[in-house]
Amino acid sequence: MSIISSFLDTMAALARDSGFAGFFADGGWKNIVMILISFVFMYLAIAKGFEPLLLLPISFGMLLTNLPYADLYHPDFWNYQTVGGNDHYIDYGNILQHGGLLDILYMGVKLQIYPPLIFLGIGAMTDFGPLIASPRSFLMGAAAQGGIFFTFVGAAIFGMSAAECGSIAIIGGADGPTSIYVSSKLLTDKSTIGVGTIALAAYTYMALVPIIQPPIMRALTTKKERSVVMGQLRPVSKTEKLIFPILVTIIISLMVPSAAPLVGMLMFGNLLKESGCCDRLVKTAQNELMNIITIFLGVTVGATTQADKIMNLQFAEVMGLGVVAFSIGTACGVLLGKLMYIVSGKTINPLIGSAGVSAVPMAARVSQKVGQEEVPTNYLLMHAMGPNVAGVIGSAVAAGVLLAVVK
Repeated sequence: MSIISSFLDTMAALARDSGFAGFFADGGWKNIVMILISFVFMYLAIAKGFEPLLLLPISFGMLLTNLPYADLYHPDFWNYQTVGGNDHYIDYGNILQHGGLLDILYMGVKLQIYPPLIFLGIGAMTDFGPLIASPRSFLMGAAAQGGIFFTFVGAAIFGMSAAECGSIAIIGGADGPTSIYVSSKLLTDKSTIGVGTIALAAYTYMALVPIIQPPIMRALTTKKERSVVMGQLRPVSKTEKLIFPILVTIIISLMVPSAAPLVGMLMFGNLLKESGCCDRLVKTAQNELMNIITIFLGVTVGATTQADKIMNLQFAEVMGLGVVAFSIGTACGVLLGKLMYIVSGKTINPLIGSAGVSAVPMAARVSQKVGQEEVPTNYLLMHAMGPNVAGVIGSAVAAGVLLAVVK
């Protein structure tokens, strides 16, 4: 009888400690909702191809973090310790000793390691030739960052802190790693929104570039403007391609020191590529390193999407402000393109200005597609790649400016 009683007690204890029991605890229904949401994002990544390389890891991280009692991620470990009445530091020693798997990996996000390494890989895969051949593309790439700064001011209307305004505004750059980099530096445990919320919004709108941008582009341009056929870009020498990353690193790092980690790693990756003497390093940056960091970044950012950070009014506000930021950025790029169309004697197609957002190369392909709707033989892709890669640099600079302003 004692054996049966002991067995029943053991089974009862296992049932109480199981994750299934956690679903019936207070707030357990929220975990179920978040798991269902993770399934939706998995579907969008797998079936619809919406940014699958990052959306799938993020959605699986969302699944893992909302499994009751799994102890993979502990939000309380990331609370800032108070010293002298001010939030001062995170106890990384405690995380290393007692943290779960995702806590350990998330350190790469909070210590701002993963985003710069992603930029290293992006630099190793990017050809800045179109930008060098047409330096005026820098202006359209800069103009497209207007959505960031308009939204930074506008978000304050909702009563958000400067750190939250900056984290939401950077979504307008349409650059996931940059959004994660800025939000991980600015947001604390006392913020009403989390890094995962910002990442979800950023990658959602990056995936929706082909849907969001075309209506804005058509509304702001005439048929005549969209029909402009641009001439071939001039050839760019290897010397120019070697000098460019070095020069950009020096100038931007001196002007906006806070942007140095992102811009520096972006340009270092590009220098490796253009040097022609570091094939092994270039292949590693483009493939193995990029893939590993993408997995770590996605899963750990997904781990921050607990129910209290997602199932609230602030999440809806972030999504709403995010689309506003992205739309304004697109509009600013197109409007500057219209100005350059006039100044250049109607030789520049203003559609390429929309590619000034940092969604490479998707935004450039959208410019190409909308242009070919008017003139099927028009080939705008390489012209649009100039503002597009300028947007990558521009979003990093904008991130540096926000970090310098919000301290």
